[in-house]
Formats: sequence, C-alpha cells, structure tokens
Amino acid sequence: MVERDCPPAPVGALPSAGATRRRLISVAATLLVLPVLPRLAQAATILAVRTWPADEYTRVTLELDSELKAEQFTLENPHRLVVDIEGLTISAALNDLVSKVRPDDPYIQSLRVAQNRPNVVRLVFDLKQPVAPQVFTLKPVADYQYRLVLDLYPKIAQDPLIAILNKQSGPDVDDPLARILEDIQRNPVTRADPPEPPRVRGQQPAPPLPTAPKSPPATASRGKQRMLTIALDPGHGGEDPGAIGSSGLREKDVVLRIARRLKALIDSQPYMRAYLTRDDDYFVPLHVRVQKARRVHADLFISIHADAWVKPSANGSSVFALSQRGATSAQARWMADKENAADLIGGVNLGSHDRQVAKVLLDLSTTAQINDSLKVGNAFLDEIKKINRLHKNSVEQAGFAVLKAPDIPSVLVETAFISNPQEEALLKSTSHQDKLAQAMMTGIQRYFTANPPLARLGDLS
Repeated sequence: MVERDCPPAPVGALPSAGATRRRLISVAATLLVLPVLPRLAQAATILAVRTWPADEYTRVTLELDSELKAEQFTLENPHRLVVDIEGLTISAALNDLVSKVRPDDPYIQSLRVAQNRPNVVRLVFDLKQPVAPQVFTLKPVADYQYRLVLDLYPKIAQDPLIAILNKQSGPDVDDPLARILEDIQRNPVTRADPPEPPRVRGQQPAPPLPTAPKSPPATASRGKQRMLTIALDPGHGGEDPGAIGSSGLREKDVVLRIARRLKALIDSQPYMRAYLTRDDDYFVPLHVRVQKARRVHADLFISIHADAWVKPSANGSSVFALSQRGATSAQARWMADKENAADLIGGVNLGSHDRQVAKVLLDLSTTAQINDSLKVGNAFLDEIKKINRLHKNSVEQAGFAVLKAPDIPSVLVETAFISNPQEEALLKSTSHQDKLAQAMMTGIQRYFTANPPLARLGDLS
C-alpha cells in the first residue's frame, strides 16, 4: 500500500534507497508466507503385503512408501489382535492381505480390515491361540522400502529341547539332554501368572516340559558312547531371500533343502541327531541362531549358504570359520559383511533386543572354539572337493556373527556360487544336493572320529 502511493520514478532513473528497501521487505514477507500455506495430507501407498506363517511365529509385513505409526492391543474370548495404523485408507492391497492368510497358519484364523476413523485403518486378527505380538517399523534397506512388521509369537513358546528329543536314544547311549529334561520334570517351575511376552526369540523362559524320553541312569557309564547333537543352520529365510540366481533360484530355499537332507543322514546314525535352527521359510536373527544351538547343547554348528558374486564367472565351494584378528582375505571380509547384514534385511526388532546380552555372547569366542572349527572346516573341504571345485583350498576366516558361539565348533559352508549359471543348475539338482549333504556327513564323521567329544560340564551328575 505504501509503495503504491509513491510517485513513479522517471524513466531510466535508479530507484531510491527507500523504495528499494520497501521492495525487499515486501518480497521477504511473501517468502515467509509461502511455506505455511496449507498442504493437503496424502495417505501412504502400500507397495506389497506378505505373510510368513511358521510354527515358531508368524510374520505379517506391510511395505509402504513412507513410515507409519501403529498401535496394537489384544482381546480375549475369543482371542484377537487389533492393530490401528495411522496414515492409511482402505485399498485393494489391504484386501489382498486378507487373502494371504493361509488355512494352515498356526496363529491366524482370519483377518478383517476396516476404516476405523479418517486416515486410520484397523486390522483385526482372529487368532487360533493367545499370542505375544511385536509390532515395529523398519527403514528402507536392500530392495525394501519402509516396512511395518507384525510378529505373532506364541504366548508360551515351545522349548527347542522338546523338538530335538523326538529321536529316542538307545539303551547303550548316554543322553545328557534327556537327563536335563527329566530334572526339569522332577522340579517344575510353577508360575502364578502367565509368562511375559518374549523380548527376543529364544530368550524367554521355558515352560514346564512334558516327560522326556527314557534315558540312561544319571551317571554315564565308562565306555558308553555319548549322543552327539549337530545344529544345522539354513541361512536367510522369510523376508530375507539371500542371493538369487539368474533363473530365480533363491538361496534360502536351496540351503533349506540341503539342510533337510543332511538332517536325515545325521538322524540315521545311532549316536547322532540333528537340530534345525529354522525348519521352514521364516526369518531367524543371527544371534538367535547361536542361542538356539547353545540351548540344545550342540556339539557342532553348521551354517549352510550359497555364495554370490558380482561376476557370474566366480565359482567353487568355500568353508569359513570365525576370526578374532580380522579376515584372512578381502573376499572373506566382504562375505562376512554380507552375511552379517541379514538382520537388517530380515528385520530385527531393535527395540526389544537386549544388546548387552548379545554383545556378551559375541565377545566370548575362544581360541579353542576356533581351532576346532578349523579342523571341521578342513574335513569338509577334503570331502566337498570330490564333488565340486573349491574356491579356496583352505578354510577362510572372518567375523561372522553366526559363528560366535563361544563353546561350539562352528563353520559356515558356501556350497557353491548361485550367481554362476552352471553352479546354480547344480544347486537345483536333487542329486547334487544329496552329494553335498553326504560330503558334509562324511566330514562330520571324520572330525568326531579324530576328535572324540569330551563330557561337558553338567553332563554328569
């Protein structure tokens, strides 16, 4: 208004200092107003929905183009899980999630979706059993955008000792795990209240267990062979597919098939039994894989993978052990970094992760464990080279998080390069999967023949 009342300046004349100052003030005022203009809110877009049902837990994932907030609560009579998601409206993708609930899901009976209020969608899960849910968000990583993750755990989780004792030992076999379960049965833990929801899978207290299989007397007799427990760890799973070959073969699928074949060979031995850290297509955090092996008092830990490299010409099998002094090669370091990133891709709820416990667990690795792991690895290489070219003729070492059980010899086997078309074709072959399993079985037998396991603390009473 003031500037409009000023007399016009002569043509060609420079503006006065006062006029210039007034124009600058006017422009600045306009710039200050622009950012506070109201902007219409836009609902987030759902990019994909996925479900991963398994006996251990069921995961439901919503992948979105932006990060959203969610609140959840449970109801009883009947059991339900209610999740309210802010920033969403009903869409075809959400209706697609309803159809992804499988009839054989151990936890979810059905799912209902509704617009609870403007910009808030409500998911109601009708449950088959009480659950201890964990709901959290993940930042973009690898091929994923923002993810809202719903993990449905059983309120009382099954102890892995039950699953591993399905194989009954003979009368001439000492089985310390059976004695542990018998002791638990004789001195059950009574709880006035139901247990709290598990903080991290594998860390919750075990419930009272059923009667264990018949076992030998509490004190093992001299000359009696001890039952050996082998923990098999199929890499990746669920949200984390691992490496993918040119034909679409996924690492998580093929390593599970090989692990199941190796488990069958181990279980057929009179003094051995195998335990799978995952027996289906679901994600297991790295530290939980280690905890599971320790919980079942494993005598050996074998993590099974299928390698990948930027060049498809890379080929051959490899075996890795832990290193406390850095990697033995640049490729070993790269491989460890890639495998250790599995938690970021698969999705770990950091809010419920007891970082101090995990750190203590990973810092306890000992020289003796590494030395035994190198012996196992060399036995494996001697057998695997009979059926496939070796990428390296010696056991490599790096800081693999999954190999850091302080008291269990642990190796990571890269069976072949899934990024190599010829080796991918081999990995697809059931006959080659059998050969790989048999090679590892022979390596296991060679290691324990040369290094008979000693009785552990707590094995004898």
